[in-house]
Parts: sequence; C-alpha cells; structure tokens
Amino acid sequence: MSVIIDQIEIYASPIKLKEPFVISLGPITHAENVVIVIRTRQGITGYGECSPFLTINGENMGTAVVVAQVLARTLKGKNALDIEDCVLSMDKIIYGNSSIKSAFDMALYDIASQQAQLPLYVFLGGKKDKPIQTDYTISLGPLEKMVGDAQRIKDRGFQIIKIKLGGTKQDDIQRIKSIREQIGMDITLRIDANQGWTPLDALEILKTIAPYDIQHCEEPIPRWQFMKLPFLREQSPILIMADESCCDEHDAERLIDLKACDGLNVKLGKSSGIFKALKIIRLAEQAKLSIQIGGFLESRLAFTASAHLALCSDRVMFYDFDTPMMFEEDPVIGGIKYGEHGMVQVPDVPGLGAVMDVDYLKRLDKIMV
Repeated sequence: MSVIIDQIEIYASPIKLKEPFVISLGPITHAENVVIVIRTRQGITGYGECSPFLTINGENMGTAVVVAQVLARTLKGKNALDIEDCVLSMDKIIYGNSSIKSAFDMALYDIASQQAQLPLYVFLGGKKDKPIQTDYTISLGPLEKMVGDAQRIKDRGFQIIKIKLGGTKQDDIQRIKSIREQIGMDITLRIDANQGWTPLDALEILKTIAPYDIQHCEEPIPRWQFMKLPFLREQSPILIMADESCCDEHDAERLIDLKACDGLNVKLGKSSGIFKALKIIRLAEQAKLSIQIGGFLESRLAFTASAHLALCSDRVMFYDFDTPMMFEEDPVIGGIKYGEHGMVQVPDVPGLGAVMDVDYLKRLDKIMV
C-alpha cells in the first residue's frame, strides 16, 4: 500500500524560554525550532519538529529551514509508508543535518502509525508496561541560584533533578555539595558536564562527588576524546552516559566495542529520527546498556515522539523530557501530559497524538513545497 507525499510545509518556530537555559557550551534564550507538516494524497497529515543546536549538531533554525526545502523536494511524491527509503533518500541528498532530518522522520512515523490505526508506541512494538518519569534540569550558573533552583524544583514535586555542570573543578564540586546539603538525599541527582571537563579533572570530580549519590554523569569530556572514555568509565565510581559522542548507530557501535560507557543518551535530533534511534536501542539491548531518552529544546510535539519511543524497550530506564515546561507558551494540541512528580502520560490515539495549534502556525513564516 502507498500513501503518497503531496505537500510539505516548513515553519520556523522560535519560542522564548521563561529564563535563559545555560550549559557549558553557552546560554540559550529561545527554542529556535522548525516544524514540518507532511500532507498526503490520501488525507493523512503528519507532524514533526526539531530543535537545531549549533554547538552539538552544527545546525540552527536558519540552516534547517534551507535544508528542509531540499529534503522536501526529495521526498515529495514518495510513499510515506516506506520510511527506510525516505531516510536513505535524505541521507543521499545531503550529509549530516541530523536535526532537520529528524523532523521529517517524525512526521513520516506519524503518518505510518495513523494509517495503521495504532498509537505510535504500539506501531514501534512498544507497550505501556512502565511509568515514565522525567527529571527537571538546573542550568549552569552562580552557586546560589543553582541551589535555589534545586529547592524550587523539589518544592514543585519533582523527584529527579539533572544538574548542568562543566565549570571549574572546584566550582562543580561545590555545586553538588551545596545542592545536596540543601535538598537532602531523598531526591535523585544526575549530572551533565556537556563535554566541559578534561579527563583528569573529570575523574577527580567524579570520585569527589560520589558520596553525594549521583545516578549517572552525561558526557564528562569532549566528544572527540572518546578514546579516553574506557579508562574513565573503569575508574569512575559514577556511571558514565554517552551523549554528544553518541549520535547515530555507528557511534553507538563504536562506544560499545570500546566499552566506553554504561549507558547511551538517545535524542532524535542527534540520530536523525526514530528510524536510526531504533538501531541504537537494539545495539544497547544486545550490549545490556541502559538508555536515556532525551532531547534538546523541542516542544511537547517532538517530546511526544520521544515518549512513544521510550516505551519500545526495557533498556530505556531514564527520561529527560523537561524542556517544554520551560517555554513561555505551549503551541501543541494533544501530546504528552505532565503529572505530579514529573510523571508523563503518553496518548493512546492513532499516530503521534499531537499536532501544532493552527492559530500558532498562522503566526509563523511558512514555506510550502
């Protein structure tokens, strides 16, 4: 059966954050996203979204919009149900650009699961047999603000806090010490250095903060120093989770062969979408690694796709779905819902179960292919 791609709409979708989101790679004031709407001759419409990151995947909203037009012309007239063919066609036409490719991939899976009359997680072979509980992230910043943010997050009922680090050795150690002293030991803490440490500093920091009960550490050292990860993993008392060093299935295979990490952080904007993310997950299953499903600064649209994906494997144990709660506005209808303590509810309607508000899209710049 064929469901033919008839028209593709491309929207630049900048959304202001309630306050700047700061990581070791720099501050961010807006989620500069791109929305893709794929319409088919058979009347099924698919939605996708990405959040390009210059410092991680080398894309921004402007480049993504330009490349999206190239990809749209490539996909127009193709069978949306043949996702592998569509993914290979995008890869043949241009190298990299994983973020914007993920938005097209997401829209294709939305169409395919709608056509099958299945919620996306069921279409992917998943089931609702476990709870999804997101963390909430503290930006990198002055010590007093980070400690205050930790208390506010705890007061809001979240039970898992992710702390952005990647500053100096002394400052980062003090941040963890002070946050633990403020909020106590009953809240789960995970940390993310975003490549901010040298290998030697990373090992010293991890050994020093180990008594503060840290669940895992994401990407402690620069991504190009992945050959140093096996030693760091072996010596570290805290589990190591690869993030920026694990984009696609080839990166995952390399890290697994090197025994470089204890877990993999899968993001659709790094993997080019669900098609390749599933390949990473299968490799992690074989290697018995833990998986975290995360994202960048996407809205609830893309995080709904990530939540569906999270239900397709028992190895997915950690969830980082908090950034839509940092937006000044929510342009999504349907999709995941946030409950108490960071619990996330996934929709059970056919397809993705999320669309962008029509009135919101009317406010945006649109390109039609």
